[in-house]
Amino acid sequence: MFKGESPDNYEPKCLCVLVLDTSASMAGEAITQLNRGLKILHQEISADYIASQRLEISIITFNNSIQRLQEPKLVEDFVMPTLFASGSTRLVDGVFEALKLVEARKLWYKETGQSYFRPLLFLMTDGEPDADQNIRALQQQLQSSVEQKKLSFYAVGVQGYDHARLSAVCPANMPPLPLEGYKFAEFFKWLSNSVSAISQSREADNQLPAPDSWAQVQI
Repeated sequence: MFKGESPDNYEPKCLCVLVLDTSASMAGEAITQLNRGLKILHQEISADYIASQRLEISIITFNNSIQRLQEPKLVEDFVMPTLFASGSTRLVDGVFEALKLVEARKLWYKETGQSYFRPLLFLMTDGEPDADQNIRALQQQLQSSVEQKKLSFYAVGVQGYDHARLSAVCPANMPPLPLEGYKFAEFFKWLSNSVSAISQSREADNQLPAPDSWAQVQI
């Protein structure tokens, strides 16, 4: 998938994949604040030299189609895209695409002699998956990936989401975290601080701080 690509540097890499709902239900304030939050994330990471050399961000969006809107890159190598909301909710397909990307990127790290931290995968959605989406298959795959420590997975429910329905996607004992209001800016500042700390640590595990600034509940 990444054949022919050369590393920008040989710092240990921290891959963060954002799987973002851009279906019609996200139109209005939600998509506006999501775009604002993404720009804040880019600015915050750009201002942290070590994180900017180690964190690779990838963005996958889903509505009635799946888009790998941003391939894994250091922040200096891309401009944060602007998202638009329309269509349905192929959530399961979007997350499966992210899982494929994570495994391919880890293989590329190994082939190019780069060490890496455990990848982070964040799902943000306010809707229910389309009726034809295989929720059970995704849950089983996520459960396996998390148990085998292939990645760390977090689901964030945006205002109006169905907690029980989204929980059915998540690994056991890892329920979705409800975003308070439209605190996307606070979420992405928290994410920036979290990945900055991870990228400068020597620990194998990704221990994220409590999401007090943006979530309605504690981890």
